[in-house]
Order: sequence, then structure tokens, then C-alpha cells
Amino acid sequence: MDAVFFIKSSLLDLVVWYNLTMKSYMKYKSNNNVVYSCKYHVVWCPKYRRNVLVEGVDERLKSILFEVANGVKAEIIELEVMPDHVHLLVEVDPQFGINKLVRHLKGVSSRILRKEFPWLKSRIPSLWTNSYFVSTVGGTTLDVVLFQLNTLPSPISYR
Repeated sequence: MDAVFFIKSSLLDLVVWYNLTMKSYMKYKSNNNVVYSCKYHVVWCPKYRRNVLVEGVDERLKSILFEVANGVKAEIIELEVMPDHVHLLVEVDPQFGINKLVRHLKGVSSRILRKEFPWLKSRIPSLWTNSYFVSTVGGTTLDVVLFQLNTLPSPISYR
């Protein structure tokens, strides 16, 4: 009986700890079919890694990216534009997808920037490279998941 009480109280402590630590930055979103928290770190560069995101291009790029993201119901959490690359922390609906979002962000921004800053056309044949870096940014680390798997009792011990 004491062992069962210990297991249940330990599990309760773990759940309370998890909820308190994760609640502060784990906000879930939803659509008709999915409840999600899908955050990604994305980096991409101008063609040939040229330093062309300067002289007002950087500020205009930021406003374009925010507009486009809002249009597809993605949330830009952080955005940093350097002269030769863009860092983006974004949350996107998994049914829309990160690949579709990045293609959309790069395509629309390239079209608008090359129209508003004609000198970009003479510097590089296309604004962005075809590639980009993407990494998930999760609410829990692998260590926390492994800890939970190793310390939570199996369902058999509840009987």
C-alpha cells in the first residue's frame, strides 16, 4: 500500500512540476483538426551569400515577413535580419507545413524587394538561394522525455 501511495504521489509531483515549468512558455494553438505547438528555427541566405540585406532592405524585409506570416496564420516569434542571412523563430500550423511557409516567405519577399529595390536585380540573379536550414524547437528536451519514460511507473504497478 505504501509503495502505491509513493508511486502516485511521485507521479503527481512530476505532473505538477511539468505543468508549472512548461506552462510559462508552452502555448497551444488549434485549428479545426489539430491542437499544436510547432515552433521552428529557420535560416536562409541571399544568393552567393551576398551582403544585400542592408540600406533599408533589412527593415522592409522584416515588415514583409510579418505581413506574409500573418496572412497564412503563422506567428513570427523572433526575427533577425543580418546583411547576409535571415534568422527566424516561427510557429506554424502543421497542416500548412514549414516547407510551404518558407517557400511562401522567400517567394513573396523576393518579388516585392526586387521590385522596390531595383539594384538587387543587378547584384544577383535571384534574391534567395534554393536551400534553407530548419530545426524544431520543442517544449521539452530529450533529457526530460527520457527522464519521464524512465521514472514513470508502468501501468501494471497501478493494479
